[in-house]
Order: sequence, then structure tokens, then C-alpha cells
Amino acid sequence: MDRAELEALQLDRLRATLRAAYEGVPHYHRAFHEAGVRPDDLGSLADLARFPFTTKADLRANYPFGMFAVPREQVARVHASSGTTGRPTVVGYTQADLDTWSEVMARSIRAAGGRPGDLVHVAYGYGLFTGGLGAHYGAERLGCTVVPVSGGMTERQVQLIVDFGPRVIMVTPSYFLAILDEMDRQGVDPRSTTLEVGIFGAEPWTDEMRRAVEERSGIRAVDIYGLSEVMGPGVSQESGETQDGLHVWEDHFLPEVVDPVTLEPVADGERGELVFTSLTKQAMPVVRYRTRDLTRLLPGTAYPAFRRMEKVTGRTDDMMIVRGVNVFPSQVEEQILAIEGLTPHYLCVLTRPGSLDELTVQVEAASTSYDAALGARLEERIKQRIGVTARVEVLAPHALERSLGKAKRISDQRPR
Repeated sequence: MDRAELEALQLDRLRATLRAAYEGVPHYHRAFHEAGVRPDDLGSLADLARFPFTTKADLRANYPFGMFAVPREQVARVHASSGTTGRPTVVGYTQADLDTWSEVMARSIRAAGGRPGDLVHVAYGYGLFTGGLGAHYGAERLGCTVVPVSGGMTERQVQLIVDFGPRVIMVTPSYFLAILDEMDRQGVDPRSTTLEVGIFGAEPWTDEMRRAVEERSGIRAVDIYGLSEVMGPGVSQESGETQDGLHVWEDHFLPEVVDPVTLEPVADGERGELVFTSLTKQAMPVVRYRTRDLTRLLPGTAYPAFRRMEKVTGRTDDMMIVRGVNVFPSQVEEQILAIEGLTPHYLCVLTRPGSLDELTVQVEAASTSYDAALGARLEERIKQRIGVTARVEVLAPHALERSLGKAKRISDQRPR
């Protein structure tokens, strides 16, 4: 379909979503009234800006099933995000929702370069986290053979890759680095394996990381995006042919970008915070969910009807403010990858020994016989290119704890 046909479909589905949320979810009924709007007030897609946002705090306040728009008995599956503040955010799916999720995941794997009959190694975590099961059912829907390894058991991951010969791997980029390290330890050349396509998501990663991974492993690394509150992985996908940003599957998910301060919508091409409204979810529709991810919307390329979102390399809630300077871990990663002799394994440590915050970057060297000047070079690059003074500690290989899923990039040790 062309863009006009897509927008007509979006408008019909958006009206149905707003009615379902208003009539089935007490939170939305109250929130719409407080904002002075009703579902019938939506005359065009632009009118969505009149409706209230949904935040993670709203989901936690209605824990566990208060955001469901259907009776709990009609919910076929429940997932939840990690509850770092005590309560996780819970999401529910009807059988129709699970079918939709499988469909957009199959579409995503196909766009990345996967094909029916491929052997797909799934190293995302299974369980309440949406990554593993989302990848699993999407690959099966496409007609692939799935190896449901989940995360962990890194030595065995390598054995299965060598023995089974998968063409596609689905995994967080940080854990794929751990798999590559284990290959090196076992004497397996990463470029000698059958892997051709890596579908990486669940955490921000830079184009510099992409180039480093592709050079080391010989695969084509592509980005996938999703979040459990909206569906799970498969909300948008980068084309393996163009590798130029993620096409949003806009027949199911309506994106906006808003100014993080004023919360007013910005024009396509301008950077801001990504906001999503679901268009086809039954169990738990979400209206204008603030993702906290920073990106911008661009015209489609590989799939012209769908807009692209630029690769997410930062979040409003992982931004460090160091002596008045806004710093994202991805900016530090970019400087690390520019220096030969350092690995992409790093941790940003925030402390406050006196009255001022201090940033220490712990990063691993590529070998035990590393140049002592590497730390000074990285300090200089961070100062010149990011504008903040940081102390760098170059550590021996494998000194930092490896992630089995999403990488921990910040250790905030400042007093509360």
C-alpha cells in the first residue's frame, strides 16, 4: 500500500484503539477525562497530540492487571519487564495479539535477511523477558528451524553454533561479544562459522559497534527494536540490504517524536523522545507511551510506505550529567572503538568524592601486554569530542563482568 492508504488504515485502527482503551481500562477513562478528550474527538492522526501520554509509572501504578482492556480470562500470556524498583511492568496478550506479534517478528527476520528454512540460533533470554519467545515464534512463523538456547552457558553456545551450523543469530550485541570472546578462547575463528546474519536488539548500540562486530565475525549485523510495553521485539526492523535505520511497522504501531522537555510533537527529521501508540493490540492497548528512547523519524527506503527511525543510541533515563555536561554511554563507546588496543567491554562509574561528580571509564584492553598510554588517549578523546573530563582505567582482558543479556553500562556510586 502507498502512504495515503496506510494513513487511512492507521486512522481507522487508532479510533478503535482509543475506544477500547477508554471503555475497557479505568486508567485511560480517567486520563482522557482529565485531558478533556474523548475517543470521538479524533478527527485526524494529528489529533492524537491532544490525548494524554502513558508512562512506565502509570503501568506500575496499575500493577498487575489494571491496564488490561479485556477480562483476565481472555489473556493468553503475560510478560513482564525487570522490576528494578520493586514492581515490574506487566503486559498481557490475547491469542490474536500473539498471532500479530509472531507476524511482525517474521516480517522483521525476513527484512533482516532471514529466509524460510534457515536455522536460527536464539540467544535472547526466555521467560518473562519478551526477547526469547518473541524471536522464537517469529522465526517459526517465517518457516525457520529454531534453536532455543536462551542466554548463558556461553561455552555451550559456541559448541552449538559450530555443531548445528545456524545461518542467523538473534542476541543482544553485548552478549554476542561474549560469545565471540568464548570462540577465541576455544580456538574457533568467528569468521569460519556458518553465521551470516546477526539480529541485535534489547539495548542501544552504535554504528561503530556494528563495524567492529562485522569485521570480527564476518556477519551482517542489523538492528531490531521493540519494548514489552508496546509489544516486544518486532516493533521496527532494519533492512539487511540497506542497514540505514529501522522501518517501523506502522500498520501496527503509530510512532511520534516529541521534545523531551516541552513534550510537544516535533517534525519528522528532528530528534526527540520516541512515543508509540498501539493500533491492533487487544489485551493491553497503549496510548502515547513514552519510551524514553531518543531518535528521529525519516522517510522509508527499503519499505517506502513505512517511516524509518534512526538507530537508538541513548535514552533520557541513561543520560549522565557530569558537571553540567550531558553524556550518554554510547558516546563513550564511540570513542573507545576508535582506539586500537581497547575492547568494547566498558563500564561508566559515577562517584562524588567531594562536592562534584566524577566519571571514571573502566575499559578492557585487547591483550595483556597493552600500551599504558591507551588510557591517556581515551581521556583525551572523551575531553575533546564529548566535552567532559573523565578518568580512564584500562583493565586486563576479561576483568569486567560479562552480561548474559542487556549490558550494564553505568554504575552510579554517588550518595543518594
